[in-house]
Amino acid sequence: MAKHVLVTGGAGFIGSNFADELINMGYKVTIIDNLSTGLKENINPKAIFIKGDVKKPKDVEKCFKKRIDVIFHIAGCASTIKSFHDPAADLFTNVLGTINIINAAIKFKVPRLLYASSMTSYGVPDKIPIKETMSTRPISYYGITKYAGERYCLATGLRKDLSFKLNVTAFRMFNVYGRRQSLTNPYQGVVSIFIGNVLRGEPITIFGDGEQSRDYVHIKDVTRAWINAIDNEKSFGEVFNIGSGTRMSINNLVDFILRAFGKSRKNYKVIYKPERPGDQKHMQADISKAQKLLNWQPKIKFEDGMADTINWAKETWYK
Repeated sequence: MAKHVLVTGGAGFIGSNFADELINMGYKVTIIDNLSTGLKENINPKAIFIKGDVKKPKDVEKCFKKRIDVIFHIAGCASTIKSFHDPAADLFTNVLGTINIINAAIKFKVPRLLYASSMTSYGVPDKIPIKETMSTRPISYYGITKYAGERYCLATGLRKDLSFKLNVTAFRMFNVYGRRQSLTNPYQGVVSIFIGNVLRGEPITIFGDGEQSRDYVHIKDVTRAWINAIDNEKSFGEVFNIGSGTRMSINNLVDFILRAFGKSRKNYKVIYKPERPGDQKHMQADISKAQKLLNWQPKIKFEDGMADTINWAKETWYK
């Protein structure tokens, strides 16, 4: 019998891509999403959909009317900047929401939990590329909540008082991009924010000097890492960086996107503003642990992944 996977936040960018691939591979899928940022059109028609909020235990428990074998916990507030504007909302969704998922996993004896952590857990790294063993000193409220959720999950996996074994894996994800990343949400990721700016003819705003760098990883590569880990015992109780293992400056990213639209910084307005609280200067994942234990390697070159994302954005925008 096919395993049944619960995908929290399954109407969003990352969750819906996960759900689609799980279904393509023969898994049964239930999705819970409150549709605050996720879109109903992202939901695979073969999935069971429950409109609900992970902050509400009663909503969460509705997902367990049929046996769940695996939980992909992705739902959460996903913005460093918004976390400073409303720390309580960030705390309730990312920490309390995670605790509600853990409590349900214990109550319904779910043996497998995979958690979406974040590169923001590291804060300002001592050096790059960043290994999972390096210090975790988050400098944003968002990073604090994602790291707290990670530790709650992993600590639960270590409990000896449970009547069953809950095997947990946490993925510290770097800058994920690809199809379905919101073109209108100013908080969801610089790739889609900049593409959306150009599609609407708006100036691009860079916070800082643009020389800060990020590790961009395509959603299809991320999806493979998660799904391949489901039955991989080497991943139980572990934390993995999921990135490309390379980095690119924000200025170079802007130049790449503008070129795809036949423009450049010479003829397109780019505004520089002061850097914002919680910003990390340089981020690059050391992915050797995932390569070794998960037998995982990112396959999609940045140029190819970005071309696909921009083509999708154009098709979507000009429909």
